[in-house]
Amino acid sequence: MTDTKKNESASQAILEIRGLQKSFGVLKVLRDISLDVEPGNVVSIIGPSGSGKSTLLRCATFLETADGGDILYDGQHAVKAGVYANKTELAKFRTRFGLVFQNFNLFPHYSVMKNISEAPLLHGQSKEETQEYAMSLLKKMGLEGKENSYPCQLSGGQQQRVAIARALALKPEILFFDEPTSALDPELTGEVLKVIRQLAEEKMTMVVVTHEMPFARAVSNHVIFMDGGVIVEEGHPEDVFGDPQQERTKQFLRNYQK
Repeated sequence: MTDTKKNESASQAILEIRGLQKSFGVLKVLRDISLDVEPGNVVSIIGPSGSGKSTLLRCATFLETADGGDILYDGQHAVKAGVYANKTELAKFRTRFGLVFQNFNLFPHYSVMKNISEAPLLHGQSKEETQEYAMSLLKKMGLEGKENSYPCQLSGGQQQRVAIARALALKPEILFFDEPTSALDPELTGEVLKVIRQLAEEKMTMVVVTHEMPFARAVSNHVIFMDGGVIVEEGHPEDVFGDPQQERTKQFLRNYQK
């Protein structure tokens, strides 16, 4: 199903979602969601619990099966009108993105090094190259000397930084974060947000579901406010946070600031 032609334009969106729909039984969780993520941009998705934010990320990363709509990476269809590419093609699409969960999801019986290096080794990278890159990622995350530690020996903030390093290990084009700080206390939250800010400065393309409003306002190129399975409002962060047009957005931001 992969498109034979790829738009060679430099402005080609890394991720395009068109008319995405997802229901769980009679509950419609996503209703006709469409969005683009351009190279080097940070898109933050905000909204109340149950608005569909995490389900959107899970559909974009094939952890949930969409009921309808299109999902394209680099102009190539992974999902077209709700029909998925074959397993071989989907496996290739999965190498294009990394995903960081709210609860770390590290393998507890693997060392930090093995958590980071397992996927690249499975994809045929050499052990030497993989370990060298993993060490560079640990340095980037401020975790030098932790390569032989196990997740239980790390703080929550350190575990999440290992999870980010693991997501970067296959050198993805885009990173997805699903509430990356929701399981952390405020001090550890700062550690993780600092890393994401650094990635943003390096023009890493990211989609971040977050409840950290000051962070979203400061780091994002584009903010999406979701409620009830639809995009209620979207735009530049200064517009969405500073001058929201929709009453539901105003109400959400007022409640959040209380």
